[in-house]
Amino acid sequence: MSDTILDINKDNKEENVKLEVNNLNLFYGQFQALHNISMNIKANKITALIGPSGCGKSTFLKTLNRMNDLEENVSINGELKLDNTDIYKEMDALELRKRVGMVFQQPNPFPKTIYDNVAYGPRINGIKKKAQLDEIVERSLRQAAIWDELKDRLHKSALGLSGGQQQRLCIARTLAVEPEVVLMDEPTSALDPISTSKIEELANELKKKYTIVIVTHNMQQALRVADDTAFFLLGELIEFRDTKKLFSYPMDKRTEDYITGRFG
Repeated sequence: MSDTILDINKDNKEENVKLEVNNLNLFYGQFQALHNISMNIKANKITALIGPSGCGKSTFLKTLNRMNDLEENVSINGELKLDNTDIYKEMDALELRKRVGMVFQQPNPFPKTIYDNVAYGPRINGIKKKAQLDEIVERSLRQAAIWDELKDRLHKSALGLSGGQQQRLCIARTLAVEPEVVLMDEPTSALDPISTSKIEELANELKKKYTIVIVTHNMQQALRVADDTAFFLLGELIEFRDTKKLFSYPMDKRTEDYITGRFG
């Protein structure tokens, strides 16, 4: 691991660390997809993961709420802590996924009403009272900045919404179970520029309450929204630091080559 990453993780320890990753390795069978990843993800900040396709950023994102558990022949070693608790050794996967929510690349609303999409998680967690569910649905849609657009359509199918609306609905559905961390895997790649802008504004608003980790292919997006940025290449974490510093003064030649468009 480079001195750059060590120095930056040391700096990050001075701030409130939400997720701490130490020497994380991930294998698909014999193939090693992640190599010795160490980084501290700060609370109430947006951390962007950038790098070319196949570099390991989405794989790494999925380790943060153990989505890789659902795939065959995956083995993981190293340490990954949420609030100082090891998520692989000391935490139930279902409990973890309640605390660490996920928004995917393609909007994936359930074939149900808008209301039932948002109420789905709270109902699974045992909330049955209509008044309580009404309150959660409104709060979550407001947090996702889409209440005003949907408040008169709550009992219509979510599948009738535009792509951008569907993605904000999926964010509301994630927020309904009150996670602490929200993972976003290229949440705007399927959206038009106006919808993308709304999601970016929303992410900036949400970090007041949540810790956000976002995978993006769009380096301008990382610059616009992220407090810290991690550059991945071939399953390795090459550089991780304050976003503006990483883009203005990259410390590794490979980072510089990627952000200036020499490859990727």
